Amino acid sequence: MYDLLVVGAGPYGLSIASHAATAGLNVHVLGRPMDSWRDHMPRGMFLKSEPWASNLSDPEGRWRLDVFCAFRGMTARHAEPIPLEVFTEYGLWFAHNAVPTVDERTVVRVAPRTGGFEAVTEDGETLSAKTVVLAVGALPFAVVPASLRHLPPTLVSHSSHHADLDQFRDQDVTVIGGGQAALETAALLREQGTRTRVLVREDRLRWNDVPPPCHRPWWRAARSPHSGLGPGWRNWFYSERPDLYRRLPERTRTRIAAEALGPAGAWWVRERVERQVEVLLDREVVTACEVPNGLRLEAAGRRGGTRVWETEHVIAATGFRASGDRLSLLCPELRALLATGTDGAPEVGVEFESSYPGLFLAGLATAASFGPAMRFVHGATFTAGTLVRGVRRRLRTGPADWRIPAGRRGEAAVAVRR
Repeated sequence: MYDLLVVGAGPYGLSIASHAATAGLNVHVLGRPMDSWRDHMPRGMFLKSEPWASNLSDPEGRWRLDVFCAFRGMTARHAEPIPLEVFTEYGLWFAHNAVPTVDERTVVRVAPRTGGFEAVTEDGETLSAKTVVLAVGALPFAVVPASLRHLPPTLVSHSSHHADLDQFRDQDVTVIGGGQAALETAALLREQGTRTRVLVREDRLRWNDVPPPCHRPWWRAARSPHSGLGPGWRNWFYSERPDLYRRLPERTRTRIAAEALGPAGAWWVRERVERQVEVLLDREVVTACEVPNGLRLEAAGRRGGTRVWETEHVIAATGFRASGDRLSLLCPELRALLATGTDGAPEVGVEFESSYPGLFLAGLATAASFGPAMRFVHGATFTAGTLVRGVRRRLRTGPADWRIPAGRRGEAAVAVRR
């Protein structure tokens, strides 16, 4: 029986595994390393985060992105975006150097058992562990507008479904959303010859500013400090003090997690969109139906008026929303025991342990508890160190049988709120 089973081998899962191995835990990692970045983001994209805010985490800080870039003969400079392909290679390099061997099989089911958990892999093998962490990233939480969900994937897809946009060359595609994924996807489509438009619910596009220089007079740095989520004291609080963020009232935390760092495009993609891509502002799809050459959309504005047009495909770059019912690899009995907040996101304690003892969560699933940093690679550093401390505590204090009897399931919702 392993001490810890890490389900997911993205930036959070790999960082947690590195910290756990250094702490002497018998840890096993399952998942294809950097899968989301390799297979669910189109080639040609760039990281929105600064290079120094995009490090995976090992306890000694040896395997940073700038070290990898130097190894490759490159330089990771402030305010120069890192290509997606470089970051993906960095993640694989980190996995090779900072993590025990990664088992690339997919986990299809996690269930409680005497003394811990069992995880079933895609080929039917069952593994046992005293604790489990789900570091499954954002993919399980992809959101498609309700007006489009009845259409087949040949006509409607989420932006996370594409590693290659070539299939849309010389077609007509409508991208829905006003954030970085939507705007960069639209730019890539247009640049390869796809007839592209962007449908935005808001009445204007928002763009991030060019970040200020790293080295500035102290009074300017004091007025707007750099942080892993961008300049400014508010962003600094979100990125550098998730522990204090968690002490905010639940309603405040939930609101900030939903609204902070809202849809916006990076400064370096702006000129590739403005005057290059058709942008329809203040429009939201209200009806959609299949037609012989694709689908017909009807979009309405908040100020009235509708517009109808036909397109061959819709890419919904409409983000992700964490909710406990989306953790489908958990058996139904275990999933039903997870306490959730008012927004449906699973609740976690101060060390990322869910309401079921021994089951830990990481990444986007914890943003409602620890803040917007959990939506970015930067949050992996705080998560890895804090979560592994929680695992070690659970290994010392956990009873031999952590299964909760049927008659006590109502108590699970408050079992680990500390």
